[in-house]
Amino acid sequence: MAEVRPVSEPRAATIATIAEEVGVSVTTVSKVLNGRSDVASETRARVEASLDRHRYRRRTKRPPTGVEQIDLVFHEFDSAWATEIIRGVEVVTAAAKVDMVLSQLGGTHRPSSQWLESVLLRRPLGVLLVLCNLTEPQWRQLRRRSIPFVVVDTDSATSASVPTVGSNNWNGGLLATRHLLELGHRRIALISGPEDVLCSQARAAGFHFAHDEAGVTVDPDLLWYGSFYVDAGYEHGMELLDRADRPTAIFAGSDMQAMGVLRAARQLGLDVPADLSVIGYDNLPMAAWIGPALTTINQPLRDMAGTATQMLLDLARGAELSTSRVDLVTELVVRESTAPPRERG
Repeated sequence: MAEVRPVSEPRAATIATIAEEVGVSVTTVSKVLNGRSDVASETRARVEASLDRHRYRRRTKRPPTGVEQIDLVFHEFDSAWATEIIRGVEVVTAAAKVDMVLSQLGGTHRPSSQWLESVLLRRPLGVLLVLCNLTEPQWRQLRRRSIPFVVVDTDSATSASVPTVGSNNWNGGLLATRHLLELGHRRIALISGPEDVLCSQARAAGFHFAHDEAGVTVDPDLLWYGSFYVDAGYEHGMELLDRADRPTAIFAGSDMQAMGVLRAARQLGLDVPADLSVIGYDNLPMAAWIGPALTTINQPLRDMAGTATQMLLDLARGAELSTSRVDLVTELVVRESTAPPRERG
């Protein structure tokens, strides 16, 4: 009887076999894997195509530094909003005895090749990206080095293949506007973030839906877009409120914007909430302490950050995620800055 031998599994590709297939040196393949910029674009494309065909993933161990780290990357972090994200991350990393490396991209939404080279050399447990994302070649390079990444994305714009934690912006816009309409307001202004940012669009869509639901027409002259910062709230607030047909309520795209609106109202001698109702977005800690205490939409920033960090640590330790997209709920928090409109004499 003939001996039956088991069929052997095909051998996994090595850097050497990739180099031989493409016709380049082992050093060149290694440079591509490490995200080095000193490789010609055509050569890089051929090496990456070969790596993809072979589903190459490096299996080397992490350097024995004795300290486990994650990289927390912001597009920028010059606001109280970013502080809430950092605190949410710290709760999880402290419990897991993992350090955090903090960096920011100066307002851009894509990391540079220099940033990627640094990450690939340090080999953290994983990368947590806040309001920024990787290009497809960048995330392929991280995955080949077994460095997972998760995105905290209030835009809800991330690809379904990228693990992401966000929040329901449309519902937030709906809840804020419903509250003002139920109080009796009919001239409600919207001051939102940049018009080309998806979270701004989603909140504006909720704003419009609430008006449609109540049978109230939206005045297009009351729709304003800008940055999410205090100065935008102040500048747009001054323009909206210093006119005869001013709105009786303003829904601001962030608590920071709402603070700017409150300053504009004070400067123009308007009482909040008697002459003007103001509602913000995010529920930053300061919202409860400013005068009047701000009605706002709670976007659970700390919970979003903590959920994303736990997902990242789970991936780093080889676990499979039950879902690649988590959207946390938004809720209305009623305080002192909203009230029924007062009749004008």
